[in-house]
Amino acid sequence: MPLATTGDLVTRAAAAGTAVAAFNVVTLEHVEAVVTGAEAAAAPVVLQVSENAVKYRQGQLRPLARAAVAAAERAAVPVALHLDHVVSDALLRRAPDAGFSSVMYDASRLPYADNLAATRAAADWAHAQGLWIEAELGEVGGKHGEPPLDAHASGARTDPAEARAFVADTGVDALAVAVGSTHAMTTRTAALDQGLIKKLSAALDVPLVLHGSSGVPDAELTAAIAGGIAKVNVGTALNTAMTGAIRDFLAAHPDAVDSRAYLAAGRRAMTRTVTDLLRVIGGTAS
Repeated sequence: MPLATTGDLVTRAAAAGTAVAAFNVVTLEHVEAVVTGAEAAAAPVVLQVSENAVKYRQGQLRPLARAAVAAAERAAVPVALHLDHVVSDALLRRAPDAGFSSVMYDASRLPYADNLAATRAAADWAHAQGLWIEAELGEVGGKHGEPPLDAHASGARTDPAEARAFVADTGVDALAVAVGSTHAMTTRTAALDQGLIKKLSAALDVPLVLHGSSGVPDAELTAAIAGGIAKVNVGTALNTAMTGAIRDFLAAHPDAVDSRAYLAAGRRAMTRTVTDLLRVIGGTAS
């Protein structure tokens, strides 16, 4: 079917009280696994390409993006393409021509005033291009000279009043918030601040995004969605599944040299992970 847009998928999910899952992809096997897993779960999905993934692909954005677009157009469920954790303005400006309908602009490393100004400029440019834009706000710095904490620093929590002001001043379409999840977790042991999620949802008129969801248990994830999370980002869980399956395959077949065999095992493992998570999240294709 035609390439969906992230903004449409997230807006529909938020209105229905559900969430759309967004999976970070690095290889063609990731792309294929996410689309196949979404079809098995009959759920819409977002394919995310991060700035770090672009660096891994030798700075080339289009090859993986074109593969993702081709897979999306052949999918039986709605699939959108999102450029994730963009720090470089130059990369941001390559998004529209590569098929992306949305970007996550990450200026959280900057002092609050600079973060706000950079995000405002990015949002103005993105909206002029017809792009939906997400940003993130962790904990504003300044106390005792402390730097800001990004949304996934240990102990960071997004303040509802600060979040409301940030969204109003930047004009972003969605906000990733700090509520207890952390990037790159390989165990599902994160405890989310469910009360804070509800307060943030009540304070903001844009959808909330949960980053670092690989480390969030099913029950915590379900409660977060009920509390107002409308976009759930997953990356590490796919890499954990792929790497584990490849390790197991090579241990069982020490003489194997055909990469197709062990990459297929990794792809199957990622597909199962995608389907399982989508069934927890509960969104359905329409």
